[in-house]
Amino acid sequence: MAGWLFVAPQLAGIIAFVIVPLGLVVWYSLHEWNVLAGTFDFVGLGNFDQLTSDPKLGPALRATAVFSAGLVALNLTLALFLAVLLNQKLRGTVVFRTLFFSPVVVTLVAWTIVWGFLLQDNGGINGFLDSIGVDGPNWLRGNTTAMISVIVVQLFKGVGLNMVLFLAALQGVPADLYEAAKIDGASAWARFRRVTVPLISPTILLTSILTVVGSLQVFAQIAVLTQGGPGTSTTVLVYYLYQQAFQFHHFGYGATISLLLFVIVLALTILQWRMRRRWVFHED
Repeated sequence: MAGWLFVAPQLAGIIAFVIVPLGLVVWYSLHEWNVLAGTFDFVGLGNFDQLTSDPKLGPALRATAVFSAGLVALNLTLALFLAVLLNQKLRGTVVFRTLFFSPVVVTLVAWTIVWGFLLQDNGGINGFLDSIGVDGPNWLRGNTTAMISVIVVQLFKGVGLNMVLFLAALQGVPADLYEAAKIDGASAWARFRRVTVPLISPTILLTSILTVVGSLQVFAQIAVLTQGGPGTSTTVLVYYLYQQAFQFHHFGYGATISLLLFVIVLALTILQWRMRRRWVFHED
């Protein structure tokens, strides 16, 4: 009884905020719920049939894949590079750690609004480019530049967290392993590839899962910067879900899209977790 009492608050939270909402989403996906009309009609698998024939779902999935792939690759690469750089015994590293981590604690909407001003056609970035004789594009109105802009905004917002995680992992690597590698004649790149990467591979797995899941749930940046445009070039799956449920009031179909997102996140997480045995150090 004492054990159950200790876990009761956590268990109650999981039931109230995870299990029950998931069950309701499944229930809503079997209905067509129009709040404005006050109707709640059972349609069975009708929303799932609509999902398979929705012409806008394909572009939303492609935009999600482009955003996630670009963000994950850039975030992990830049975070690891910064962590290795800041792990050196150089003056001023504490200041740079604070500068790179500070965006993590800034409010997401405030961060995005500031970047929205900077990325405008007559904003700060194009003003700087114009001062050096470069004619900058309208960043948020081009199909390619809009996606790049959203990725960069999220990259600088979240790279500090992964940098700190990598930095903590790097500081846990025994120094005698590097000394042994130097004695054996290993170059700096060989030491990094053969010593550093294997020993921090559990942290790489953790940051990879967190970054992938976070990239699939991006919403505020899209809503503030591009509203899914131009066209549908930045309409990722979460924003498309929002449009269907809260702009077009198709809550049943929105719930169906959320189930698709849940399956995608679950599948990618399981895939990364199963692959850990191949490349994560200390795994059987």
